[in-house]
Amino acid sequence: MAKKKILLNAFNMNCIGHINHGLWTHPRDNSTQYKTLEYWTELAQLLERGLFDGLFIADIVGVYDVYQNSVDVPLKESIQLPVNDPLLLVSAMAAVTRNLSFGLTANLTYEPPYLFARRMSTLDHLSRGRVGWNIVTGYLDSAARAMGLSQQVEHDRRYDQADEYLEVLYKLWEGSWEDGAVLNDPAQRIYAQPDKVHKVRHEGEFYRVEGYHLCEPSPQRTPVLFQAGSSDRGLQFAGRHAECVFISGQNKTATREQVDKVRASAKAAGRKPEDIKIFMGLNVIVGATEQEAQAKLVEYRQYASAEAGVAHFAASTGIDFAEYELDEPIQYVKSNAIQSATKNLKNNDWTRQRLLDQHALGGRYFTVVGSAQQVADELESWIAETGLDGFNLTRIVTPESYVDFIDLVIPELQRRGSYKTAYDSGSLREKLFPEGEAHLPQRHTGASYRRSSNS
Repeated sequence: MAKKKILLNAFNMNCIGHINHGLWTHPRDNSTQYKTLEYWTELAQLLERGLFDGLFIADIVGVYDVYQNSVDVPLKESIQLPVNDPLLLVSAMAAVTRNLSFGLTANLTYEPPYLFARRMSTLDHLSRGRVGWNIVTGYLDSAARAMGLSQQVEHDRRYDQADEYLEVLYKLWEGSWEDGAVLNDPAQRIYAQPDKVHKVRHEGEFYRVEGYHLCEPSPQRTPVLFQAGSSDRGLQFAGRHAECVFISGQNKTATREQVDKVRASAKAAGRKPEDIKIFMGLNVIVGATEQEAQAKLVEYRQYASAEAGVAHFAASTGIDFAEYELDEPIQYVKSNAIQSATKNLKNNDWTRQRLLDQHALGGRYFTVVGSAQQVADELESWIAETGLDGFNLTRIVTPESYVDFIDLVIPELQRRGSYKTAYDSGSLREKLFPEGEAHLPQRHTGASYRRSSNS
């Protein structure tokens, strides 16, 4: 029986400090060049050399102003501030690659669905079917205020809005243009056949839309749908819509439980458990030997900012950790922030010192350190014991983290049969689900919005 092939995304953001904060000060780090096209095109080419499945680009709307009730630390340490638009990067990177795909984060709370549908279809066309959308509803009060709201919409209510948002998008992407709508016949002077292009009419609780989708059908029609919510309501949403789910895990037992919940959510929605690919965020520090890798870890920690990591985490929880003494127990407070982030604080056994220790590398992702053989052992173990499909690999020092992984770990995984030696053909959806096709499978809720050719 063939080994399960590990899926791999590079996890990044159109900013300086993403997950592992403070490392921008490392002399070999070039993340301050994020605002140049060359930074992104060279990264895309590097990742394609390593046969990465995709570049997953995070995003936020708003700022991390919970810690010390200010943006002082985020500005000094560039904690996802400044942050540029992720979607505008894709055309340049798609032009210099053939197979690398792009998972793009966009907050539906602040994006009108009609225009967003066009932007994603445009990118799907230009990339020849290599884009996915990471669906987020937001969690920052600073974003809500910046966008004209008095405060963030209540957590579960945001998912109610998201369900309707997806319904509008499915109507546009799947139902507005039939498959045979585009004739492209100069002799008859007919580009598109009017009887095969349909106006979308939607009147719901959150959205009213009347209009034709502005784009002809793109290679995937609906981009591959990513999602990261792990609350009960988030899981319900994932079961219905998500094709890829991104989770954060600290140990294999808890991660296995999370994976099982995601797959159960797909089954509850009338889909197959394997219809969702599940990725976990991961730091990897690898060297030619274990000693070399451990030395890198020591070196990286000298440049990391634990306080910046805690300031980032404060925004995720809605709790100002700066108000607590180093050894004072942090009190759990229910908020509209990320529910999975606050869950671990419920026992009231966390202190600011413990959080600083956890963020010694500037972030709190699980970290694998060792030789290529040791890293490969650990990755294979996580896949086998948790049911994960792959990883979102963070950057620690840019681009060194990816170069090391590509030069050392990828060949070891390939030697073991745990990683592909060439890209499959087709769109992102076809690469992730080789048994399927470029469009949403019939059992996905989005497929129900398609029109038959005789409708």
